[in-house]
Amino acid sequence: MSYDRQSITPHGGQLVNRIATPEQREEFLSKAEFLPRVQLDERTFSDLEMIAIGGFSPLTGFMNQADYERVVAEMRLANGTVWSIPVTLSVSEQVAESLTEGSLIRLDDRTGRFVGVLNLTQKYHYDKEREAVNVYRTNDEKHPGVQVLYNQAPVHLAGDVWLLERDSHPLFPTYQIDPAESRKMFQEKGWKTIVGFQTRNPIHRAHEYIQKCAMETVDGLFLHPLVGATKEDDIPADVRMRCYEILLENYYPKSRVILAINPAAMRYAGPREAIFHALVRKNYGCTHFIVGRDHAGVGDYYGTYDAQYIFDEFTTSELGIVPMKFEHAFYCTRTNSMATSKTSPSTPEERIHLSGTKVRELLRRGELPPPEFSRPEVAAELARAMRVTVPA
Repeated sequence: MSYDRQSITPHGGQLVNRIATPEQREEFLSKAEFLPRVQLDERTFSDLEMIAIGGFSPLTGFMNQADYERVVAEMRLANGTVWSIPVTLSVSEQVAESLTEGSLIRLDDRTGRFVGVLNLTQKYHYDKEREAVNVYRTNDEKHPGVQVLYNQAPVHLAGDVWLLERDSHPLFPTYQIDPAESRKMFQEKGWKTIVGFQTRNPIHRAHEYIQKCAMETVDGLFLHPLVGATKEDDIPADVRMRCYEILLENYYPKSRVILAINPAAMRYAGPREAIFHALVRKNYGCTHFIVGRDHAGVGDYYGTYDAQYIFDEFTTSELGIVPMKFEHAFYCTRTNSMATSKTSPSTPEERIHLSGTKVRELLRRGELPPPEFSRPEVAAELARAMRVTVPA
């Protein structure tokens, strides 16, 4: 695959823009009180945002039944374009019966604020268990993604959408860099190759290691933490962002990294979500995407490297972005360096790796994670955020 300074083509060929023009917005506002309403939850609102800004290109709205069914069964849209996660809007039977196909629907956020419009083209029922088994590889209700799915209403609404207005992010306005802007920034920096990194956790030494390995072979790193809906026990987005700022300030070359937020919600769909995350970063202009250990996984639902194997089911040309697959990284006490099993002769006992759960346990006991796992400044910020008093 070759690259030029115009960056790679968005998925599907064109970067979608579904933000209402001033004229459209004025028209929609004039009709606001007369349109039937549907209220969006946190995830569907972030999906509306991602569609509107082009992050979910080529989607122009919530999926119709043909796209939905083929995505669930084959990880492709009805026209054959690779797409691995359903993006849908569900409502109750009662609400669905009150809506007419071919009409405009007012979309409100959780506070009742008018945020978007749906041109309703189709209403259809769907099989939740089939989606769970195919997309999440389990029908276990304890899986956070399956739990959300099973709590959804039974009817999907399909059609093109418009976001009424692109508001600044309430917490991270300076890091709100949409796909059109990130592509422009890459071009201005002269970056031909850009590697994207997805995270919903504070970056630790293993993440830093694989990012810097990738940076040795590309022009720039696009650090793109997800700040939409996550599990309740995940580290809050504002804490994570402070950790990223601390790390970039002290340990990365500033000219070769761009930090931006991804407003999407987590699905915890493991392998399928790895494909999804890669395609989103392609839309932001990335040419490469890091896929590490248990990408987008949760619990023990997926194999350690299942999220890497799934990329082998597609050609690089149809994905349009190159996966960079990394082994599980750790601090090796024998070589006194970060390493993976590909480069370290160490035994398991000589490898320092801590799970997120273990780190939280240490912090609650008033202990900082060891510097071999987390940079001291980052560990101190996590401790402060968790209101833990760490002994001097």
